Amino acid sequence: MVNVALDAMGGDNAPGEIIKGAVDALNKSSEIKVYLCGNEEAMKECLETAGSYPHDRLELIPCTEMIEMSEPPVNAIRKKKDSSIVRGMQLVKDGTCDAFLSAGNSGAILVGGQTIVGRIKGVERAPLAPLIPTAKGASLLIDCGANVDARPTQLLQFAKMGSIYMENVVGVKNPKVGIVNIGAEEEKGNMLVKETFPLLKNCPDINFVGSVEARDIPNGDVDVIVCEAFVGNVILKFYEGTGKMLLSAIKETMMASFTTKIGALLIKGKLKETLKRFDASEYGGAPLLGLNGLVVKTHGSSKAKEVTTTLLQCVSFKEANINQKISSKINI
Repeated sequence: MVNVALDAMGGDNAPGEIIKGAVDALNKSSEIKVYLCGNEEAMKECLETAGSYPHDRLELIPCTEMIEMSEPPVNAIRKKKDSSIVRGMQLVKDGTCDAFLSAGNSGAILVGGQTIVGRIKGVERAPLAPLIPTAKGASLLIDCGANVDARPTQLLQFAKMGSIYMENVVGVKNPKVGIVNIGAEEEKGNMLVKETFPLLKNCPDINFVGSVEARDIPNGDVDVIVCEAFVGNVILKFYEGTGKMLLSAIKETMMASFTTKIGALLIKGKLKETLKRFDASEYGGAPLLGLNGLVVKTHGSSKAKEVTTTLLQCVSFKEANINQKISSKINI
């Protein structure tokens, strides 16, 4: 059984969509138990309309406080000890739960992960690593928001952790690793990239293939995209914005005339299959790798489907013994 602490109060659609996602996950998998952290009255009210579920695998953790999306993360974690985020992470720290999941305040989740759950011995920084859609499936973007001033040795650890995740959770054998750069040549890049490149090149634990330019990321040229968080966050946000713009343009074109509407009906099935590959809810949340327990951040706008997918993702993470594998590689 994989025990997951779920922040019922985090995100734009909490607690309703969060709890619906939890119920769906419980009904889909018998391997998961969910500890719902949040306002007791609000959680009970949502559960009354969420449908049937196995009551023995859902436990309520009443919390009297909530960390708002706009709150300063360090102060929030320090002062709001009875918040759903802090209580949930404490359940991971004390071993009651294997994982913590939230769609709430990103900064608070990052700070809490580092200070409450704690890093695996030898891990310098814990990177945030979401899967992003590509022409060949999905690639792992690491780091996308946790460490904006990373050092070369830390990027090397990111590459190792990302490779372990892609191979053992996603199932990509010998994943290709690339570092984000402004050109394919080894001598290009800023100081961080130039100093990191030889470390990656000479590391026997990863399949390093060199630099990857931003335009090649959507092609799926590499499976693990290594960068510091500032660059990674820009890539992620641009990716999301471009995707929304293209989807909007496609819908507008299809509805432009009677003829295009007929064409849209003819390709509706295939188009849905194609667009599904670019649906964030299909890929789950972004794990904060390198911690003593699993901490996962989902989009603030997450609905039930993404919560369900991410809860099931936690099961895969636990079954693959990711933390043990990371510890063995980092501490060689």
